[in-house]
Amino acid sequence: MSVHDSSLTADVPEMPAPRVREFTAHSIGGGLALLLGLVGLLAAAGLFVAASVNPAFAAGGVLVFLAAVIAMRGLNTVAPGEARVVQLFGRYRGTIRQDGLRWVNPFTSRTRISTRVRNHETAVLKVNDAYGNPIELAAVVVWKVQDTAQAVFEVDDYTEFVATQTETAVRHIAIEYPYDAHDEGGLSLRGNAEEITEKLAVELQARVEAAGVRIVESRFTHLAYAPEIASAMLQRQQAGAVVAARRQIVDGAVGMVEAALARIAEQDIVELDEERKAAMVSNLMVVLCGDRAPQPVLNTGTLYQ
Repeated sequence: MSVHDSSLTADVPEMPAPRVREFTAHSIGGGLALLLGLVGLLAAAGLFVAASVNPAFAAGGVLVFLAAVIAMRGLNTVAPGEARVVQLFGRYRGTIRQDGLRWVNPFTSRTRISTRVRNHETAVLKVNDAYGNPIELAAVVVWKVQDTAQAVFEVDDYTEFVATQTETAVRHIAIEYPYDAHDEGGLSLRGNAEEITEKLAVELQARVEAAGVRIVESRFTHLAYAPEIASAMLQRQQAGAVVAARRQIVDGAVGMVEAALARIAEQDIVELDEERKAAMVSNLMVVLCGDRAPQPVLNTGTLYQ
């Protein structure tokens, strides 16, 4: 679900501005660095062998071996969907996103971070809706790390941060809207799921943006009244459905009666005075609106006897 609608950004928390943002770390292809490191190890081995003839070569072998090992420590294997956050003595030095074998300053530390799309599904939460009715709901959120620097340095644990903020946003949305709207045209969790989840995505994006996370989509996976009121609310929903059905039946019956009277008058089948029209309307409404099959009554006299 898209979260770029700026009209939905009201009533969301204001997070602190990030102190660091991602930029590309300086790195080179690791193939040449690996080759030079292996050459250095072979050279060190050769110097150690030569030390049996001249002990002076031993010191050179140690230096070459240490240099090769330190240089090869700068090698990194970056898989697709991953990144490396590079730090040098506590300072952020950039992020490696290019996959493959890369080489950076061997004195830096590299933190692996996944940039793949992830799912987080909340547990079934029990909250009170806008009318105070206890309801149960759960949601699933699709998200990914967009800024690796913010994910590593702005929060302690970005996965836990997303999980906590998701539950907070779901609870906040639940108390803002009723499960079923009593007023016609009002938003409700059950009747306007698309609009509500859009608002949920917008609020959640505002909450996790400080951690460098982008919300891809959010959906409700469970929505129901709490068990203690589910039976009573089901009866209310059934009564509302019956009333709505009866209203539609009456509207259709009135239209059919109007059409029948107009057709009789147009075809000049029989002349009906007001009393006969009233009787005909009454009979048609009983036939069309009744929930049982009508029983015919034979009239052996006239309408006035």
